[in-house]
Amino acid sequence: MPSTNEAGVFLGVDGGGTKTAFALLTGDGELLATALAPSSYYLGHSIDLVEEVLRAGVESVCGETGIPAAEFTYAFVALPGYGEVSADLDTLNAIPGRVLGHQRYRCDNDMVAGWAGSLGAVDGVNVIAGTGSMTYGERAGRGLRVGGWGELFDDEGSAYWIAIRGLNAFARMSDGRLPAGPLLRHLRDHLRLATDLDLVDVVLNRWQGDRMRVAALARVVTAAAADGDTECAAILREAGVRLADLVLATVDRLGYAPGEVVPVSWSGGVFASDEVREAFRERLDGAPVELCTPLLPPVLGAALYAARLAGTPLRAEAVDRLRTHATTVPQGGDDA
Repeated sequence: MPSTNEAGVFLGVDGGGTKTAFALLTGDGELLATALAPSSYYLGHSIDLVEEVLRAGVESVCGETGIPAAEFTYAFVALPGYGEVSADLDTLNAIPGRVLGHQRYRCDNDMVAGWAGSLGAVDGVNVIAGTGSMTYGERAGRGLRVGGWGELFDDEGSAYWIAIRGLNAFARMSDGRLPAGPLLRHLRDHLRLATDLDLVDVVLNRWQGDRMRVAALARVVTAAAADGDTECAAILREAGVRLADLVLATVDRLGYAPGEVVPVSWSGGVFASDEVREAFRERLDGAPVELCTPLLPPVLGAALYAARLAGTPLRAEAVDRLRTHATTVPQGGDDA
């Protein structure tokens, strides 16, 4: 049974819309345990959901390692929706204390875990493009969020944003207001539509406009673009531009000095699209940024950030050690 490491034991939690990931690691970069639990997205549900999910995940990693939560050096709990309802902050901030049995932790939005994982918890900017979109950056101890105002009037470049434009293109193609393209066949087949107008029944009546289900249709838009649909390709390119604009605004507001090169990385399923990545890079060409391939998944980023908050950031060789687990740890966040 492992004992508490002299370099510290750090818990990272990456919450999301469909699942929540947990990782326990040492200050030397040894991954001790991982766990996966249901979504911790409490908005629209009871806030008690957060405690239930945290308790399940913590009990799992403790049971696997034999290390009690009271001996964790520090924990960072990244929660979806954190900070978006100011009246809930005191309640959310108190929950990990009841689960862990101590106060050596911090809560924040899950965007922080994405940033910490992508850049190794060092200064720079990360753009997140999953169901929603936003950026998070840090410089000299100051953190800044840009975007992420919600799917109704923001979340530009996100899977939801892409899907809505894809649905609009389908309607116009079906009507003859737009030349027909492969999107028609792809969406008809994906949703098994008997007639094109059944799209209204599926999305509005059966799904009730469910955010996650709608956002998942971004994959259909991507598939249609790969099949030669020029309208879908244009939607994906525009998404890349909008995501790059989030980065540029974040760099500007963080007050980097002229000529100072800013590390920039990304996370989220939208970046699986070649068109999105290409347009993103083109928009940032000439800007004082260095594009960095994501180092680690958000759950390991959350654990790295816990170590940083404890005042004992992991050394470069310890981070490199963790990179061997980058493709095998469970993923939190959402499925878009």
